[in-house]
Amino acid sequence: MDSDTLRKLTKRAWEIRLQLIRMFAHGKAHHFGGSLSCAELLSCLYFYKMNYNAKCFDDPSRDRLVLSKGHSVPTQYVALALLGLYPMEELRTIKRLGSRLQGHPDINKSPGIEAPTGSLGQGLSYANGVALAGQLDGRSCRIFVLLGDGELQEGQVWEAAMTTSHYGLTNVCVLVDRNEYQSQGAIDDLMGIEPIDKKWEAFGWNTAIVDGHDVGEICAALDRLDRKNTRPLAVIARTVKGKGVSFLENTYKYHNYSLTEEEYARAENEILRKLEAMDD
Repeated sequence: MDSDTLRKLTKRAWEIRLQLIRMFAHGKAHHFGGSLSCAELLSCLYFYKMNYNAKCFDDPSRDRLVLSKGHSVPTQYVALALLGLYPMEELRTIKRLGSRLQGHPDINKSPGIEAPTGSLGQGLSYANGVALAGQLDGRSCRIFVLLGDGELQEGQVWEAAMTTSHYGLTNVCVLVDRNEYQSQGAIDDLMGIEPIDKKWEAFGWNTAIVDGHDVGEICAALDRLDRKNTRPLAVIARTVKGKGVSFLENTYKYHNYSLTEEEYARAENEILRKLEAMDD
């Protein structure tokens, strides 16, 4: 991959972060930590890997992203708006009564949303169903699933992982947002999940461990899906909870939190400075 593409994908991730901060309203709790940690993952999916754009968002042959950790759907809303599925100004209506953009994804109201997720642990099962249906219909679309690392504590994830492998659904790719925190604390303190890669491999998957904020590593891992594989692919992306805003990083406090007006201003300024440095 050329350096210009890498630069554009990296900048897009930071543009997503800026819009996230701007869309979250004062006086209302939002999922900051997990939304900010997956910006590079969604940048690489929507703007590099997926067969997807505003004109084909309902094409039966499109690639699909199932956001199993549905509380991070604001990041997906921003990516879809940047693709042209929503006016950018609509992002600020998030979680308002009557808005198409709610705190968890609504497949009936929100264009570009593939699954009504948010009850953690169910996204991969849903994706398996989509993949099996695609086989019956003779379609070769790819299905990507974004899982939270705390979500791996759910037993249904592993039942679904076994199903993906058993039925040879090699067009399914899981990305684990390994930011090390869940709503109540550090994941390894509450319920340890390592070694993640060995567990996926034991269920019949190929694996890759990447820096979840390095778009080059992410894209290289995603490209493995297009080779002649006999196994589905799980990408474990090591990320930072609250990435991009110093006081939000590496803590569970801001998993779902209401910032003050001063905190919003500080967060926006930090991200703007990062974007400005990219243009120098």
